[in-house]
Amino acid sequence: MKKTVLFLTLMFCSILFANAQQLPSVQIKDLNGKPVDTATLSNDGKPFIISFFATWCKPCLRELEAIKDVYEEWQEETGVKLIAISIDDAQNSLKVGPETKAKGWLYEILLDSNSEFRRALGGSLIPAAFVVDGKGNIVHSRTGYTNGSEEQLIEEVRKLMEN
Repeated sequence: MKKTVLFLTLMFCSILFANAQQLPSVQIKDLNGKPVDTATLSNDGKPFIISFFATWCKPCLRELEAIKDVYEEWQEETGVKLIAISIDDAQNSLKVGPETKAKGWLYEILLDSNSEFRRALGGSLIPAAFVVDGKGNIVHSRTGYTNGSEEQLIEEVRKLMEN
């Protein structure tokens, strides 16, 4: 019985690690128009969160505002970084910087105007959030937002910190 439980546990863990998706290499831009290769996104070996949003998406803005209220605490506890990536089209992307600055977001803000990076990650809806481990592997993802669901993100980060 013990051997069976051990075998099943090992199989489950290997499936989890085998399904971890590495960040794909897609060219997006920072707020100054400088190209950023998404495969190089990192947090100095610590977990980070990627959150796709649009300035017109009310649930996206509610989620990022909710995280703003606890972000400093999250950073102190885990060192996590949030990278907020706007999928606003090229015409609307000019207002992303001023709007995020006005909101006081301390996140790294990037632009994915063609949604190429979001599609490369398999995301079709926004808001979409991805938890990435310190090695660039996506370990958790979800779409949509309901009040309080930001806690799920930090719980995933905390799990990574335990390992």
